[in-house]
Amino acid sequence: MTDITPLLAAEGVGFGYGRSRPVLADVSLAVGPGASLGLVGESGAGKTTLLRLLLGLSLPTAGEVRFDGDRLDVRDRRSMRRFRRAVQPVYQDPFSSLDPRMTVGRSIAEPLRSLQIEGDHRARVAELLAAVGLAPDAADRYPDAFSGGQRQRIAIARALAPRPRLLLADEPVSALDTSVRMTVIELLQRLAREQGIGFLLVSHDLTIVSALCERMAVLEAGRIVEEGATRSVLTAPAHPYTRRLLASVPRLPAV
Repeated sequence: MTDITPLLAAEGVGFGYGRSRPVLADVSLAVGPGASLGLVGESGAGKTTLLRLLLGLSLPTAGEVRFDGDRLDVRDRRSMRRFRRAVQPVYQDPFSSLDPRMTVGRSIAEPLRSLQIEGDHRARVAELLAAVGLAPDAADRYPDAFSGGQRQRIAIARALAPRPRLLLADEPVSALDTSVRMTVIELLQRLAREQGIGFLLVSHDLTIVSALCERMAVLEAGRIVEEGATRSVLTAPAHPYTRRLLASVPRLPAV
């Protein structure tokens, strides 16, 4: 069996500010083509910082990020354009991630323009709106006309515009009401199944990770303390921190 080069990987990554305690220390993880990895941990564990490093928005102070086997070089415009086409973010807050001055259609098409992707952008926007379950006339409306769940669908459509191979999602349903979270989760599951898109999902919610991710990594105080198949980690956690996370998940009372 041949080894498959990870699509995106952190290798011994560290990040810190001056002489203060590092935010991340010797973090290594990888996501292969079409794979799904959940990154879990409490607030302050370093999840969002790691996501910024993986997106090339911040530079590690140790180790390196690799894309398709090569070191991610944020100074190389051609390489970064290829990276941005392949790796797209979905942010936590659908109310702040969309420009209120831009129509939905223009927002969704923005990555196509900025990444200089040729083709019929209006047709691609219509295709994406259909893919996330929104009506065609949504393209001509503004974000304030939509609910939080609908806005997150729009944000996902925008991320899908350049036909990425991997989505990096930072708490993609945490800002939504409980009643609409499942619809967004089901949308992500369908996209993964139908389009073969990989996911790296950052979340503190183990329920979301178990629904979407084949594998999971547990981050405590800037270090990976456990990683493995999601089912195995959730049913037989090896690290005390993982066991504490599981113990903190609310359970419905027996009836």
